[in-house]
Amino acid sequence: MKNAGAENAGTGEKPATTGTLITAIVLYTAARLALVVAIAAVIFFVGKAAGVDVPLVVAAVFGVLIALPVGMVAFKTLRLRVNDQITRIDAARSARHDELQSRLRGDSE
Repeated sequence: MKNAGAENAGTGEKPATTGTLITAIVLYTAARLALVVAIAAVIFFVGKAAGVDVPLVVAAVFGVLIALPVGMVAFKTLRLRVNDQITRIDAARSARHDELQSRLRGDSE
């Protein structure tokens, strides 16, 4: 546990918690959904302007398909933040697990 705190102190970041992970996931998800909606709206309204009746479902499907690779590139920092939070929480969990196992074995520290 002391090592996890020392690692975070050197980077100047807040320690990773479930709350920070949930916040990062919600931000990333909201950004991806907003991108899908924006692309679908562009497809729908450009079709209307061109005189083509594009069904909303078709615009939504193409919005999802186009937003998949675009979102990976456009929201790279958000995605990396989620990955970092998951890694840090998993490392802290592993450290707690190892500490508990050593205490159960009776190892002194």
